[in-house]
Amino acid sequence: MRSTTRSNGARPVSNLELRSTAGGYIWEDSIQRSWDVVQEDAGGSLAGVVAELVQAGKRKRLHYDTTPLQRGIIRHLILVLDLSMSMSEKDLRPTRYQLSISYAVQFVADYFEQNPISQLGIIGMRDGLANLVSQLGGNPTEHISALQALRKQEPSGDPSLQNALEMARGGLYHVPSHGTKEVVIIFGSLLSCDPGDIHKTVGTLKAEHVRVRIVGLAAEVAICKEICRRTNEGDSTSTYGVILNEQHFKELLLASCTPPASTKQKSSASLGSDLMRMGFPSRIVETSPSFCACHSRLIKGGYICPRCKVKVCSLPTECPACGLTLILSTHLARSYHHLMPLRNWDEVDWNDAKKASSCFACQLPFLTALSSAPRLRVSVSGSTTNATAVSAIATGGASGRFRCPSCKQMFCIDCDLFAHEILHNCPGCEAAAGGRKLSNGQAATEVSTATTSAYA
Repeated sequence: MRSTTRSNGARPVSNLELRSTAGGYIWEDSIQRSWDVVQEDAGGSLAGVVAELVQAGKRKRLHYDTTPLQRGIIRHLILVLDLSMSMSEKDLRPTRYQLSISYAVQFVADYFEQNPISQLGIIGMRDGLANLVSQLGGNPTEHISALQALRKQEPSGDPSLQNALEMARGGLYHVPSHGTKEVVIIFGSLLSCDPGDIHKTVGTLKAEHVRVRIVGLAAEVAICKEICRRTNEGDSTSTYGVILNEQHFKELLLASCTPPASTKQKSSASLGSDLMRMGFPSRIVETSPSFCACHSRLIKGGYICPRCKVKVCSLPTECPACGLTLILSTHLARSYHHLMPLRNWDEVDWNDAKKASSCFACQLPFLTALSSAPRLRVSVSGSTTNATAVSAIATGGASGRFRCPSCKQMFCIDCDLFAHEILHNCPGCEAAAGGRKLSNGQAATEVSTATTSAYA
């Protein structure tokens, strides 16, 4: 018996016409199930699939844009967390609430690692109100402690975007012209319980050059897209994103660690800015504890402000007595890498792979292809391995080697990630700048010394 479908007087459509070449229905062809992608090798192992996924995640860095842009290195950012009942959903494990706090802790650590002379504050949205979780400051330990204290609480009520944005605007009101004003919101609800017109609040944020980024955990919300569009010069595609899974959530949140490019209004306004005063304090060692001026606590040692000679316990910070910004030279150097990012390295194919047998930085041997084998096989340190386990490295003729366009040295993919995400310097270029011509055959200790000096 053949069934038919009729719609608005059109001719009947049979089930045979709705079938695709694969045997199912046509609309099922676009569905890609995860268990259809995973394929075992000849031995029934999934090691090759796991290796491909790991290498694919590492190779995403090759597509990063390294164009030098004008950015603000002295940032003032407010992190807004949704603490409403919608965060109790378990579509993210263990819950949206717990996972958001865990990622927020990691975000705080990475934020101050990449922006050591910046400041951060945390606000929570609960029961239609905005609650201050931690004051705007430059001590990551205090922010992480405040976030850990939220784990003992339970989400409740509805969020209020307007109240949170108004509190964030008030916290950023005193920021000088040379600092950036940013708000990052983790929003897991589909509504906002606001006491007034939120569009007026958005207009005020735009007038005060406050830039808002939102990470959505549920679905795209029109007002969230409107907020990001109006506060980011019409760009909402790179500032508002809805997560697909836990890993995507982490990527969207940690993307805010990189300072945004300066807008035209901000760039023109900053041309007439004055120089900023900074102090480089001296560290002292004490045999008996004394009070610090920042927390009024008894501690041994600390840093002495070069202007007013008061003691603070940690850096970077602002002197509580004279208001001077206190930093170390390493803090300033680590913040400067955002302005001139390290260029992407070129991927080396198998034709040029024989020019180097080991990574210039870590000195580990490269993979070598055995052309005599009937199928692609690789040898690592003298032992032959099936290519399925490392097929991600050799996909599309790639050899797992990356060459710096300046010094022409070759590196493995792990050293590529380390140099671009943590070191922000090329070990080969730094070694050449130091007057030493290192080769791949030299001891790894020499390369380690060059890498350490580049990091400092």
